[in-house]
Amino acid sequence: MTRLADVGDYRKFWAASTTSIFGTYVTSLALQVLAALTLHATATEIGLLNAARWVPYLVLGLFVGVLVDRYRSRPLLVGADFARAVVLCAIPLLHLAGLLTLPVLIAVAGLLGLLSLFFDSADQAFLPKLVPVRMLTSANARLEQSHAVAQTTGPLLAAALVKTIGAPLAILLDAISYLISGVLLAGIGTREQSAPRAQRRSVLAELREGVTWVYRHRMLAPQAVAGHLWWLAHNVLTTVQVLYVLRAPDSGLGLGEVQLGITYACAGVGAVAGGALANRSGRRFGAGRTVVTTRVLMPLPWLLVPLTGPGPAAIVLLGLSQLLFWVLMGVEGPNEMAYRQAITPARLQGRVNTTIRSLNRGAIVLGAPLGGLIADATSLRTALWAGIAGLIASAAVLAASPARHATLPEPQTTR
Repeated sequence: MTRLADVGDYRKFWAASTTSIFGTYVTSLALQVLAALTLHATATEIGLLNAARWVPYLVLGLFVGVLVDRYRSRPLLVGADFARAVVLCAIPLLHLAGLLTLPVLIAVAGLLGLLSLFFDSADQAFLPKLVPVRMLTSANARLEQSHAVAQTTGPLLAAALVKTIGAPLAILLDAISYLISGVLLAGIGTREQSAPRAQRRSVLAELREGVTWVYRHRMLAPQAVAGHLWWLAHNVLTTVQVLYVLRAPDSGLGLGEVQLGITYACAGVGAVAGGALANRSGRRFGAGRTVVTTRVLMPLPWLLVPLTGPGPAAIVLLGLSQLLFWVLMGVEGPNEMAYRQAITPARLQGRVNTTIRSLNRGAIVLGAPLGGLIADATSLRTALWAGIAGLIASAAVLAASPARHATLPEPQTTR
C-alpha cells in the first residue's frame, strides 16, 4: 500500500473519529446550556461542570495507561463508545422524569470524562497498529484536520441544534454519533494481542515503568516537559483572550461574540492548512526540526494580540494571529505524535501516551485559572504577555535539547 487511502482499517478509524468529535462539540455546548438555562447554575457551578470531564485524566490517567497496555485496544474503543452513548441517553430520560439536578449532571460529565479517558488512551495506542511508520505523520495529520473542521463548525452546529430541538435532544444526537463510531470501530479487522499474563507485574510497577521511560528518554523527555509548559501557557492565553476581545475598549478590544467566532473560524482554517503541510515538512526537514522550528515560531502570531488596539483593524489582526498560529500547530502536532508513536515500544504505547496527556490536562486545569488571576491582579495585556513568555520558555526547553535531531525510524526491509 502506497497511500493512506488504501488502508481500509484506517479509513474506518478516521470516519469513527470524525463522527464522534462532531458529536462531542454538540454535547459540550448542550451540557452548559442545560445547566445554565434549565438548572439555573451559577458561573462557579458551570465551571465545576466543565472541570468534571478532566478530573479522571488527572486522578486515573496513569492507571488507565497500564490497563490499555495490558489489553487489546479495539474492544476498549468500542466499549467506551457504546458506554458513552448509554450515558448520554440517560440525560434526556432523567430530564423527562424530572430527576436531572446539577450534581447529577456533574456526575454524568465526570463519568463521560472517565470513558473518554479510556477511549483517548486506547485511541493513541491503536493507530500505530493500523498504519506503517512512514504513514503515521499523514495519519495523524488527517485526524487533526478533522478535529480542526469540527472545532470550526461544531459549535455552530451545536448552537443550531440546541436552538431548534433543545439541549436534551441535541445530546441524544451525540449518543447516536457514538453508536455510529462504535459500529465503525467494531468493523476494523486488524488483529491485536493482549499482553501475556506471565509478563504482567503489579500496576504500580508497570505505571512506574511508563513514567520512567518518558522522562528518561533522551528525545521524548524534553518534548514532554516542553509540552507541559506549552499547555500551561496556551491556556493562560486562551482564557485571557476571550476577555480581552469582549471587554470594553478601556481594558480590551470591545468586539462582539460574532467577531470572536470569526477568529475561531480562522483558527480552524489554519489547522486544516497546517495539517496538509505536516507530512511534507516532516519528510523534508525531519520530525524533530519541524517540531522545534514550529514551536519557536508559535509565540510570534500571539504577539499580534496584545499589540492590537481597538479599531477596525482589530478583527483582521486577531484573525491573522489565529490563522498563523494554527498553521504552525497543524504542522507540529502530527509530527510530534508520529515520532512518539514510532519510537515507543508497542507494550508501552498506552502508558507513554496517557502519561504525557494526563499531565498536559493537568496544565489545562492550572493554566486557565492562572491566566484569570494574573489578569485580575494586573491587566489583561499583562496576562497575555505572561502567556507569550510561557510559550517562549517552552520553545527554549525544546530548542536546547537533542529533540531537534529526532527522526522517524526507517522502515525495516526483508530480503
